[in-house]
Amino acid sequence: MILSMTGFARRERPGATDSLTWELRSVNHRFLDLGFRLPEEFRRLEPRFRRAVSSVLRRGKVDCFLQYQRAARGATALRINEGLATHVAESARAIAALMDAPRPVSPMEILRWPGVVEEPRPDLDPLHEAAVDLLENALEELSAARRQEGTRIGVLLETRLTALGELVGEVRARLPEAHARIRERILERVRQLGIETINDRLEQELVLLAQRLDVAEELERFESHVCAMRETLAGLEPAGRRLDFLLQELNREANTLASKSQDVATTRAAVDMKVLIEQLREQVQNVE
Repeated sequence: MILSMTGFARRERPGATDSLTWELRSVNHRFLDLGFRLPEEFRRLEPRFRRAVSSVLRRGKVDCFLQYQRAARGATALRINEGLATHVAESARAIAALMDAPRPVSPMEILRWPGVVEEPRPDLDPLHEAAVDLLENALEELSAARRQEGTRIGVLLETRLTALGELVGEVRARLPEAHARIRERILERVRQLGIETINDRLEQELVLLAQRLDVAEELERFESHVCAMRETLAGLEPAGRRLDFLLQELNREANTLASKSQDVATTRAAVDMKVLIEQLREQVQNVE
């Protein structure tokens, strides 16, 4: 199964209470690279969020954004830290006694003193659990998007692998004719030069030259790598790194084929192979 590393997901938990929204964006990367942007109330959960994402995804650069919007609160009774307020008031009076024309301290100024008015701390545990559940839902959506994109990539890869197989078949079919052309070209050159040769020695030299220019082994290895790519595409494990390695091997065989070729049609086929391999490489860069 082919999974793309590109995808997007958005999951929201609206309602009369506090709302949460996860946005996940994923692009290709050599490894799994996670980035989180979290509200202050959720920062301590980042390790848990990371474990949740890494249990689902293997590769890709994934940006995870959590938005938290508190619902409007009705009027609530103020909680006054009476001990602190008393201490502030007594300190203000003590300082006023040292001044020539003190200005009385108003109750509002005492209320503005940090810590005098205590805001009730909400219970964040239920909200934290809701954020984890919502992230898991967003990951399911992201995985579905990556599977869908992976299916599209798989079709493109298979189309190009089929084209490579056809090129290999064309080159193999031309091998006898290519060898005959090389032999005839060399014999014609010998005749033009007017060189007298011993037939047995010439035949030996022609055999050695044919062996050096023979590309049958390269074609066999090429076909073997194409089959290995198809097996990898059909497997269940992440395929990106193995496909990338096989493409390097295919490119190596195509280069060897081009360097050995003494036939125009074979050389053109080798160039077409390299073009298809590069197109495959572009698609494989997005495979997990």
